[in-house]
Amino acid sequence: MLGFVCGLSVTLMVVDFVAAVVATRFVDLTRLRGVVAVAIVLSCQAGAGVYRRRLVLSFLHDVPRSIASVVSAFTLLILAMPLGGVPVVETIARALLYFAALTAVSRAAVFHLARQGRIRFGRCERAIIVGAGAVGCDLARLMLDHPEFGLRPVGFVDEDPRREDANLPVPLLGAALAAAIVEQDARVVVLAFSGTDDTNVVDMAIIAHQNGVRLFILPRMFELYPDTSHVERVRSYPLVRLTIAQSARVSWLVKGVLDRLVAAVALVLTGPVMAVAALAVGLELGRPILFVQDRVGLDGRVFRLYKLRTMRPMTEQESETRWSIAGDPRIGPVGRVLRRTSIDELPQLWNVLRGDMSLVGARPERPGFVREFSMIHDRYWARHRVPAGMTGLAQVNGLRGDTSIADRTRYDNYYIASWSLWLDARIVLMTVRELLRRGRW
Repeated sequence: MLGFVCGLSVTLMVVDFVAAVVATRFVDLTRLRGVVAVAIVLSCQAGAGVYRRRLVLSFLHDVPRSIASVVSAFTLLILAMPLGGVPVVETIARALLYFAALTAVSRAAVFHLARQGRIRFGRCERAIIVGAGAVGCDLARLMLDHPEFGLRPVGFVDEDPRREDANLPVPLLGAALAAAIVEQDARVVVLAFSGTDDTNVVDMAIIAHQNGVRLFILPRMFELYPDTSHVERVRSYPLVRLTIAQSARVSWLVKGVLDRLVAAVALVLTGPVMAVAALAVGLELGRPILFVQDRVGLDGRVFRLYKLRTMRPMTEQESETRWSIAGDPRIGPVGRVLRRTSIDELPQLWNVLRGDMSLVGARPERPGFVREFSMIHDRYWARHRVPAGMTGLAQVNGLRGDTSIADRTRYDNYYIASWSLWLDARIVLMTVRELLRRGRW
């Protein structure tokens, strides 16, 4: 089924590519200008979201996006091509008009065939509805009666269903969403409000993302929701589309490559600094030079974190149970300088290079504290959806050392929900700013 959905997007790309090539042949564009025009047009189409996955298969539904794409392409082509007076502008305009006409016909045909595939051949994605109340049941019936929207409900997940199982349009799968996703091979989860506590609904949304499924929310007061770029509809019900999990994005792969590349370069560049710092640690504290401790990372996996030692050794029990060492008399002058400048954390670049950590993420904690904080603070466990980081959004907002765990947790989960490469770049720049401020001793 995933192949069918992705196949639709690929088909639309191929159709647009052919239409763009044919349009450039209809006008007097050189081969080089034609290649540039096709590349720009397809890029603008992709940027406008024309190739997105969608529930409503309608050419008219996409007309505003298509118009915005054509206008953007016209502007970029005028800027990208050497100006040759009015004829060049007219040539580009005619090419784009031909492209728009060709795609209007071809895309309408593609959508018609895709709708027939959903209706006649059941080419729909298996969906689980969280919430078996009146609204959830009505939504499930609409999905069953109108397969052209591409969702086939396979069951409900609800901790307190309002109706008897016999009256439900699809079976009740229990209260464990993760197990239901695996058992039913579901690709979509729809959160429909019901008697389920809102806190648990948020947890279920996180679980859905962790399992790599698409996530829609049927909001309360849905009658007031207008159509926007993030809203799909099943008949009269608006479904707010949440972004896919970070690990499913191409940019997440880019983050992993950049992490290892930057870590490798930084290890080489900071090698002399770490060597001098290690010598100073050895003179002040003796061996061992490195401080090694178990920390919890991605998906709750434990790894060995490395730092330069800044104080005389604790007992193992004290190391595992003492939360903060701020003001500890065992920290000597060298240790204070290393901690103030964060030079003691440079060996963690090795953790990044190994894949245990990322440059930016939620700061890792010791296993004992992870268990304790997970029982006390809402969604502390959810921080481990991404790799631990050398720096993070909480740290650059002043949450270092003995500060609120609840605030850190909210910042970490906000970072995960809002993640982008640009957000990582901002956090790195803010970290450098904080280091420069703290380095003024």
